[in-house]
Amino acid sequence: MTLEDLQELSEKEQQRQSEKKHRILYCSAAGCVSCGSDKVSAALKAKVKEHALEKECEVVGTGCLGLCGEGPLVKVQSDNTLYQNVDVRSAEQIIESHIVNNKKVTSKLTDTSSPFFSSQTKIVLENCGEINSESIDEYIGAHGYQALAKAVNEMQPSGVIEEIRKSGLRGRGGAGYSTGLKWGIVSKAHGDQKYVVCNADEGDPGAFMDRSVLEGDPHRVLEGMAIAGYAVGATQGYVYCRAEYPLAIERLKLAIKQAEKMGLLGNRILESQFNFRIDIRIGAGAFVCGEETALLQSIEGKRGNPKPRPPYPSEKGLWGMPTLINNVESFANIAPIIRNGSDWFSKIGTEKSKGTKVFALAGNIRNTGLIEVPMGIPLRKIIFDIGGGTTEGTEFKAAQTGGPSGGCIPAEHLDLPVDYESLSTVGSIMGSGGLIVMDSTSKMVEVAKFFMQFCMDESCGKCIPCRVGTRHIYGLLDKISKKKATQDDMVLLEELCMMVKETSLCGLGQSAPNPVLSTLRFFRKEYEELLQPVETYHGEPGVVADFEK
Repeated sequence: MTLEDLQELSEKEQQRQSEKKHRILYCSAAGCVSCGSDKVSAALKAKVKEHALEKECEVVGTGCLGLCGEGPLVKVQSDNTLYQNVDVRSAEQIIESHIVNNKKVTSKLTDTSSPFFSSQTKIVLENCGEINSESIDEYIGAHGYQALAKAVNEMQPSGVIEEIRKSGLRGRGGAGYSTGLKWGIVSKAHGDQKYVVCNADEGDPGAFMDRSVLEGDPHRVLEGMAIAGYAVGATQGYVYCRAEYPLAIERLKLAIKQAEKMGLLGNRILESQFNFRIDIRIGAGAFVCGEETALLQSIEGKRGNPKPRPPYPSEKGLWGMPTLINNVESFANIAPIIRNGSDWFSKIGTEKSKGTKVFALAGNIRNTGLIEVPMGIPLRKIIFDIGGGTTEGTEFKAAQTGGPSGGCIPAEHLDLPVDYESLSTVGSIMGSGGLIVMDSTSKMVEVAKFFMQFCMDESCGKCIPCRVGTRHIYGLLDKISKKKATQDDMVLLEELCMMVKETSLCGLGQSAPNPVLSTLRFFRKEYEELLQPVETYHGEPGVVADFEK
């Protein structure tokens, strides 16, 4: 495969698609599959065959179309018509009415000009819902692997790193560290072998961003990893994906085979001297393995426990060799940056938070789904314009960003810009992109208790502050929720939160108290209303005996 071959294939695929009068795309991501999109697909194809429309009409499985709460979704690409809640009967109607008689099925229509769609800026998700997620030809037709060809044939490794640095891209896994700086450190590190690792161990409750990208556009992640390998001098890559994502793993395996067959992975990529292989490692679902040192331990076949840093993985990672770790969304941003240039990317977002961010909208909100918005967008616009506000008869109360590691943002901060720096001012974090909306029916002590139980259960137990501290924090929250606590317990709760935050070994323990601290900060009254008056309480302050029993 040469650069010329790649360009020829791209033009050929674009021509093939243009010759089709209709392309009908059905969502084949996990959410819609669970709602019966496979039956919808079969019904669509059967009706196309019945009307002998195979030459002018093709039915294609694609990635997430965004409006997950209204699936299964079907899109007629030729006129950008989107149908929601499609079942077998309405699938047949789409062919009979829309395709054959040019009359849209109005009862299932979705307004694609609504703020949910019009307020988004898609970079990572630009192919999701537009191409066949299992076809390398369609990915190439959408300019796929051209960034890799440009990097390998026209740029020096140092030039690739500089382009990523100038773009301002920051790690989308949560910490927000400069991607270009991290690549630069790995490229300068000494080692007989170097590795590139994609962290796809997405474990936050309510989060499905990385899964959706892998299911809908796996080649985009592979291309980003290959560019990273070229830039830092690595010849081996690993995608670490949790076992709960079988569809993502299946499509990754297929994509790797397709890319190897075309000479876009493996030896002498694009007939250059660059060699790069990618293998998949499947995690057992431990939340702590999202932490980079625990993840590396798991890839090596060891128990996924975090290790003290330094040394950092960029200096001493997999099997003691320099290792670059980025998450799915970070790698998915690489190809468009190389293809379009760092100046193009850096004009999107804010001064310190460049580009876009993918969020999984969940909770008490009308439009549940996957969105991509520019950094710096006000939280209010996400919740009320894109999300459509809370469910009927309720009012917005708080938004949880960053999963169990994040904080709860109250209504008074709805105009907060969603970027790394702004979120930290209210005790939350960007995280990987989970965004859970809570309405007026939510009880914030129970919310804090839920996330603390999650962290308590997922603690690896290696360090005492996290192993013991999270249990006692949960015990105090349980005591408060049962109206058995006093003001002394509140004091102890805050002291424990700060101790766990400041002394835990890894990010799980260090961030576990965030939901508690943020709810204490903004919803303290809800805690105090559950406390026992001192004069009527006969227990021993600070004891969590009820929980321990």
